[in-house]
Amino acid sequence: MFDIALFEPEIAPNTGNIIRLCANCGANLHLIEPLGFDLEEKKVRRAGLDYHDLARVTRHKNYQAFIDFLNERDGDYRIFSCTTKTTGHHIDPQYQQGDVLLFGPETRGLPAELIESMPMEQRIRIPMVADSRSLNLSNAVAIIAFEAWRQMDFGGAE
Repeated sequence: MFDIALFEPEIAPNTGNIIRLCANCGANLHLIEPLGFDLEEKKVRRAGLDYHDLARVTRHKNYQAFIDFLNERDGDYRIFSCTTKTTGHHIDPQYQQGDVLLFGPETRGLPAELIESMPMEQRIRIPMVADSRSLNLSNAVAIIAFEAWRQMDFGGAE
């Protein structure tokens, strides 16, 4: 399967929605601290309903701890920075097992230096009409995650 990583997420209901999404598509979820909320917050629980126990959620102290985790597990991985600050579209890559979809915090997105550390082909965006700022984080995660899962023939789905 693939992984979804949230870099310093700020809004509890978005993370709750993404927990639910991951439980339903089989993706692993990584939360890279600091978080802008407590995972036990009622808003996270309400949005994730009873899916929190069905999702594989791992917290990481910081981005380097997340990279160390990826390097220690079996298998290759590629990180795709999901950002409005690039030209490549989310449908361009050929996604594969072990890929990581990395999303930034709701109010500021991924840091420029993190985006720039990725090869151009691993910087992706969702097309939007001119003069649009961005989509809601949980909506953006769903759009890109389902494209990646579709390309993997919806592995694990009934």
